[in-house]
Amino acid sequence: EMLRACGLSGQKIAYAKNIAEFYKTRKTHAAAWEAHDDAAVIAELTAIKGIGSWTAEMFLMFHLARPDVLPLKDLGLLKAMNRYYVDEAQLLGKKWLKPSDYEAIAAPWAPYRSVATWYLWRALDPVPVAY
Repeated sequence: EMLRACGLSGQKIAYAKNIAEFYKTRKTHAAAWEAHDDAAVIAELTAIKGIGSWTAEMFLMFHLARPDVLPLKDLGLLKAMNRYYVDEAQLLGKKWLKPSDYEAIAAPWAPYRSVATWYLWRALDPVPVAY
């Protein structure tokens, strides 16, 4: 009832319970993720119902401070890449390119694709966010 009063839907509450159950029952501590590669962390997190690859990538970027994450399911990143790196002719009337095309555009940014993503987000919305 308290979570509903905060505005969470029944589905979001179920996902929050899944995450809590995951942390309650897992054998290894979250600190162990520091030693895991990105793919292993994503695989473990996305095994939790309610956590998708975008959420796992945000976790890598903001909690684990991984420098080379390219969240290709992030619409803000794709929009910024289209604006600053994609010629209108490449789109051929479509809104988006194939993921492999965005990967090719971002290849020179490695090993700092997280940083490039942050700058591209800011380029779309230059007003600082207050937390």
